[in-house]
Amino acid sequence: MQKLFWGFLIAVFFNLACSGGDERSGGPNKLPADIQMDKAVLKDKIKGGWAGQTIGVTYGGPTEFQYKGTFIQDYQPLDWYPGYVKKTMIDVPGLYDDIYMDLTFVDVIERMGVDAPVDSFASAFAHADYKLWHANQAARYNILHGMKAPETGHWMNNPHADDIDYQIEADYAGLMHPGMPNAASKLSDKIGHIMCYGDGWYGGVYVGAMYSLAFVSDDIHFVVSEALKTIPAGSKFHQVITDVINWHDQYPRDWHQSWFELQKKWSDDLHCPGGVFQAFDIDATINSAYVVMGLLYGNGDFGKTLDIATRAGQDSDCNPSTAGGILGTLLGYEKIPAKWREGLAGAEEVDFKYTTMSLNKVYETSFKHALEMIQKNGGAVTESNVTIKLQRPEAVRLEQSFDLLYPVAHLSVDQDSLGGASFEFEGTGFVLSGAALKEGKLLDKILEATLFIDGKEVETVAFPTDFTRRRLELFWNYKLAMGKHEVKIVPKNLGAGYRFKYTNCVVYNNQSNRR
Repeated sequence: MQKLFWGFLIAVFFNLACSGGDERSGGPNKLPADIQMDKAVLKDKIKGGWAGQTIGVTYGGPTEFQYKGTFIQDYQPLDWYPGYVKKTMIDVPGLYDDIYMDLTFVDVIERMGVDAPVDSFASAFAHADYKLWHANQAARYNILHGMKAPETGHWMNNPHADDIDYQIEADYAGLMHPGMPNAASKLSDKIGHIMCYGDGWYGGVYVGAMYSLAFVSDDIHFVVSEALKTIPAGSKFHQVITDVINWHDQYPRDWHQSWFELQKKWSDDLHCPGGVFQAFDIDATINSAYVVMGLLYGNGDFGKTLDIATRAGQDSDCNPSTAGGILGTLLGYEKIPAKWREGLAGAEEVDFKYTTMSLNKVYETSFKHALEMIQKNGGAVTESNVTIKLQRPEAVRLEQSFDLLYPVAHLSVDQDSLGGASFEFEGTGFVLSGAALKEGKLLDKILEATLFIDGKEVETVAFPTDFTRRRLELFWNYKLAMGKHEVKIVPKNLGAGYRFKYTNCVVYNNQSNRR
């Protein structure tokens, strides 16, 4: 009963504060601004957040990107059993990429403090041994070749800027800022722009805010709606999540109906080179929408929340991970149903691969960071409790990626006998996909190739054959004058056993051909 009272009180506080208050309250500055919480409750919620996301990613792992443009039927069984997490951590350690990326940032904060320079965070994951994809790998390449954040995540330098990457790594920011969504957003401004921009960055800002507010309200509908105030209303991301909230109001008993509405309006991925003209969609907006669907239709039921976020498809391990972490924070570890906690049996002492952190260790480390952030942001810590200075969510700045870029064609590329390639197109930009490869057991090396557009040399680029250091796309250019263009790729001294592979090219125009 006490928890329900506090949830109601917090919701009233935020709604009044953000609407300007009224005569009886004396305005927003006169409203209560602090909340006290037992340290044990705070720690239990932090544990719930980390455990929830670990359970979620494990549950959804087997279906990751197996259901693209469709959902998993309700009658199809999904596995869960005691010890499932430990078995998966040992057998499929790469599944936990969103968590060990989180832990990379947690480790930097532990060693250097939250005010560590952005280069420290960028260098930590760029030089790590784990494999990366999409915006993370594009940023890693940029960092290793001398580019600095935030340019590393900007859409002109990163064709994956709107992908899900920072959204699935921002849990740490919310978990260390209980009731302080703006402080979480500030940290995400620094770290999230290493690999993302625009809607890709907003995904992480929004996730961080939901985690932050889940500490101080037990109403998941309030958490979802209030956190959205951190996102500018003029952004596509805000529009997508607003639609999901409205569709939930319109179809409160059928998540499938909201799923279909999402597919009709928001399912086209226009910019990730692997998703254009494909059913594959790793865009932050629609995957965040699946998270919100899970939270709203799950309505506080942990199992139902995970199930919906998984069955919605696409990135069906990361989405239940995010939803499970947020709801796990709201509920607290001890209120995650026993069935789901039993899946953690034996796993909490196991270090995540590529890290020296287990769940038990990150519970303690994240709790320590939360206490530090409470004090840093005007709150107080005593032996038995904390006083959190609550923050009213404020919108971050408006930024949108890929301005006036619409895909209009998917071209094959002609390869010549010397390993080069050429093609022609009509439009304002292109992205050429492919890879630098070696044969058999040859040593990794760095290949080079020069890009010519309309007969003019544009750039010479280094292409490592090492998978963890690779450049995801070969070349791209988004700012050409509208018209016909000729592109030529000329390799330099490939050497026997080394080659370039050219897969396809997406062509962009400044006008959509949507009908």
